[in-house]
Amino acid sequence: MFNGLIAYLDSIRSRDPAPRSRWEILLYPGLWAVGFHRVAHWLFEAELYFLARAVNHFSRFLTAIDIHPGAKIGKHLFIEHGFTVIGETAEIGDNVTIYQCVTLGGTNPTNGIPGKRHPTLCDDAIIGSGAQILGPITVGSRARVGANAVVTDDVPEGATMIGLKARSTLVPAETWLKQFIPYGTPCKEPCEPNGGTRVDELEAEVAALKAQVAALIAAQSGGDDTTPAPTPSTVGRRNRS
Repeated sequence: MFNGLIAYLDSIRSRDPAPRSRWEILLYPGLWAVGFHRVAHWLFEAELYFLARAVNHFSRFLTAIDIHPGAKIGKHLFIEHGFTVIGETAEIGDNVTIYQCVTLGGTNPTNGIPGKRHPTLCDDAIIGSGAQILGPITVGSRARVGANAVVTDDVPEGATMIGLKARSTLVPAETWLKQFIPYGTPCKEPCEPNGGTRVDELEAEVAALKAQVAALIAAQSGGDDTTPAPTPSTVGRRNRS
């Protein structure tokens, strides 16, 4: 048990640069919320639902994290800062990282049968702050969900989801980053996959148009370099004449 706790603390420290020691991590509300959930889930499995709910409410009061006793959580879940909601039928794999203000929410089943209503997060998934993951969908292993994204469809393994409604950045599988990436969306990684390329194309087009305008001006002035550069309004008048 002690070795398991040490491994858990070390897994959090490897994902969070803030703590200076394991003792500091022991004060994290996410760690306490997961610990209380282990007790609540054991009571829930024993069909002691009222006691399970009591532990859940006490945990929520202390940590500002609401994990339904029925949720299934794997090893080394790291919830940073808190204010997170995890629904009853949610399932979370190993080494998952969830930042603040995330909701693993349910949807109303169309067939009227309770069943699976909440998402499943596979191993090593990273959920950015404010993300809303709704319904009985699956977030694949090593997938990343950007801040404030709203996810209502399955997320492929290794994909990065951004936006509202969330869409994949379509990063090729062979370019996955295998190591842990803090916050899910590093600063040097473009949020829009083709945004930079398009800007470069527009800049090249503008440069080409400027060169054409300069050539036209030079031709009309007879190649006299002393002619002052015309303003856009004079260029328009010359073109109309």
